Amino acid sequence: MPMLPSRKLTGYPVSLAVLDFGLFTVHANGRIIGIPGFLIETSTGEKILIDTGFPEKYAKDINAASLEDNLGEFGEILELTHENQPAAQLAKLGITKADLDYLIISHTHIDHVGNIDGFPGVPIIMGKEERELERPIYWRGNKPLEWPASEYLLIDSDYEFGANFKILHVPGHTPVELSILLTLPNTGSILLTSDAISRESEVSEGCLDATDPAQAIASANRILDLAKAHNAFVIYGHGPEQWKELKKAPDLYN
Repeated sequence: MPMLPSRKLTGYPVSLAVLDFGLFTVHANGRIIGIPGFLIETSTGEKILIDTGFPEKYAKDINAASLEDNLGEFGEILELTHENQPAAQLAKLGITKADLDYLIISHTHIDHVGNIDGFPGVPIIMGKEERELERPIYWRGNKPLEWPASEYLLIDSDYEFGANFKILHVPGHTPVELSILLTLPNTGSILLTSDAISRESEVSEGCLDATDPAQAIASANRILDLAKAHNAFVIYGHGPEQWKELKKAPDLYN
């Protein structure tokens, strides 16, 4: 695979948009969770997309796609149309895929990696151990996606991506989950946990959905300590109540 040399942003983060990639309910406990993506823009105009939502086939036919992936054994998609796909969400911000400078994949589960092949020419940043798998993890042993022929910057430890922008290596939920710690001019520090902590109660519940629960708990506690040290606003991966309260694109945190 073509590998990027170590890269650094030229600017610092000035805005964060929360993208709405759909709504999902978990059968086991009835939790209704949002599927988030994020768009970060820097002071020099760099644009970084984090995660890509469910595959486009779900926007075309939810029932057929769910049946194909056997998603119904876990839960049900409540809302997912073409408006919840990356192109439409970016359009709310006046941005196209061609405007992107980087794509960060927090991990390769179905609701984060589904459109990874939809960004030709955009360098991909992701965890080294996960990229070394034959294919993206996707969903419970079903691995239909191929790795795109893109340039990759692979993360195997915490990485200072630029001023006020740190990519955190937090394994446990999957072989390499990535979280993001950034600081915005007005909002201050924000921790995007992704599924390293999917909801506020997950750590006390034991991170039971993780590939390695003990490792997941250790990673989660570490990033919570970082959040406390930076007095950061924590945005959880799939916080049911928090999702209702978050500003969504085109509104911005800045």
